[in-house]
Amino acid sequence: MNVHVLFFAAHREALGVSRADIELMEGATVRDLYRRLEEQHPQLGHLRDYTSYAVNREMVDSSMVLHAGDEVALLQPVSGGTT
Repeated sequence: MNVHVLFFAAHREALGVSRADIELMEGATVRDLYRRLEEQHPQLGHLRDYTSYAVNREMVDSSMVLHAGDEVALLQPVSGGTT
């Protein structure tokens, strides 16, 4: 199955792209997707513990099972603003 991945912040900087289509086995989870990305791009390993996930614009846990055509966003915490 094919899923659409959106990269933001540190992921986008590390990969130099803002999106990619990734082929996964049926029944794959968000965690499986991230492992696949790490296999292809080891520089993502240090970001795993700081990554949140949204599937089809809904925040999810890494155990979420993906389906063909899902849009997965890899997000990092953001801080800052005015005090």
